Amino acid sequence: MRLKITCQDRVGIAQEVLAILVEREINLKGIEAVTESGEIYVHIPDLEFSQLQDFMPQLRLIGGVTDVKTTTHMPSEREHNLLETIVRTLPDPLISIDIRANVYGLNELAEQKLGLKEAEVAGQPISHFIKGFNFSKYLDSGEILPHTRKLRLHDEDYVADILPIYVPGESGKEVFTGALLMLKSEARLGQQISAFKHPKGNDFVGIQASSSQMRKVIREARRMAGLDSAILIQGETGTGKELLARCCHNASDRSEHPFMILNCAALPDDAAETELFGKYNPDGQSKRGLFDLADGGTVFLDEVAEMSPKLQTKLIRVLQDGSFRRIDDENEIKVNVRIICSTNKDLLELVQKGEFREDLYYRLNVLGVTIPALRDRRADIIPLAETFLNRSAKLNHRGEMFIDEECREFLEHYPWPGNVRQLENVILRAASLVEGDTISIEHLQLPTFTRDHGYLEQEFNGTLEDAVKGFEADLLRKLYPAYPSTRQLAKKLSLSHTAIANKLREYNINKKTVKI
Repeated sequence: MRLKITCQDRVGIAQEVLAILVEREINLKGIEAVTESGEIYVHIPDLEFSQLQDFMPQLRLIGGVTDVKTTTHMPSEREHNLLETIVRTLPDPLISIDIRANVYGLNELAEQKLGLKEAEVAGQPISHFIKGFNFSKYLDSGEILPHTRKLRLHDEDYVADILPIYVPGESGKEVFTGALLMLKSEARLGQQISAFKHPKGNDFVGIQASSSQMRKVIREARRMAGLDSAILIQGETGTGKELLARCCHNASDRSEHPFMILNCAALPDDAAETELFGKYNPDGQSKRGLFDLADGGTVFLDEVAEMSPKLQTKLIRVLQDGSFRRIDDENEIKVNVRIICSTNKDLLELVQKGEFREDLYYRLNVLGVTIPALRDRRADIIPLAETFLNRSAKLNHRGEMFIDEECREFLEHYPWPGNVRQLENVILRAASLVEGDTISIEHLQLPTFTRDHGYLEQEFNGTLEDAVKGFEADLLRKLYPAYPSTRQLAKKLSLSHTAIANKLREYNINKKTVKI
């Protein structure tokens, strides 16, 4: 397990933390300090809950410590996982060499091109595999600068970017440690030239990004689209997670292949499994699943937090090597798909509760983006409203329509619990019903809403007693079909038989007025 200790930056505080670990004979697997934010991370073996209850308060008693809580990863672990994923998913062969021009490491694509595993080539001279450049002379030269050269690997020509690698030395000077080779084949260069001539930058044009928050989201998503790895999109309901997922697909190299969608919350477990993986039928009418149909493309799993543990396990297998089995079939199917997921829940919290697999969370969250709620990007509200208004005007064959200033101010300050989807519905409804060409507040059909109490009735007439009686009547009408006996209903509501009988009589609830 890992602990995050928030504390002041003072001499000796880490030593006091370690002293408590030694005192309790707790093995230390790792420790990291982030001085800029005042945090110490420790990696220790998993402890029982009773041990934690005794151990963590002791840490909080250390002078300068303000908070102690568990966390899912050390800072270096997340950085390592991110770099490993980026290197693994790069679409070009990548080879690193040391200062003696021997192979130090390579990515999976380079292994495929060489036909050898990293362990088989590590330590061997790069000249055994790549021809057309004197690496030893390059590395021994006085000034080592980036180079771009045409090279040959296994009788295939490549353009290579040769990039020197420097690390900080003890005296502050940078120390040369080797070089990185990024190889691009003729086919890849052709793709890049084509992309240059026909840029896909407009793939995200359908997303309104007037606010700095959304511009940042688009920048991140555009970079992630080019990396062929799983993406996790988080955000409240109605923020546009599916639209962003589709844009990422369209901006990727898989854009010519299918984009398949499954809402994990909309189907029961068995039906969702059939939709995803398919079902074998010995009569020859087997059903193909979404993974099979999307081969070469993208599968978008909406509301992945609602996925059952059984499906989570099968999804991990697909993420690992692209293989799965149809229901009632012993044969494995291997596909090449990219998985994009979305959720409106805190997956990390579900992991800590044991409701979502931790290993699946890490596989999905290496490349992640969070779409802010509409109330947190108010600069987008009016542009979005105008976009929806113009769209409605075109659909209804009307001229240009407007939003008056008072209505604009109201729209900008409304909290929009349903986010962009709610705004779109409200504007489309108002545009359809308004007689003129200008929308005012009176044309908006919106309930009063507060963050603390949710939706409130806008038009409420009467007294508190009237409201209580209305609630009682509705509740009794709902329960009466299941508890038609007054004694049963009284027991259910923890009231006396007489009190229930009187209330049923008062609200005219009986077998004649309520269908059982």
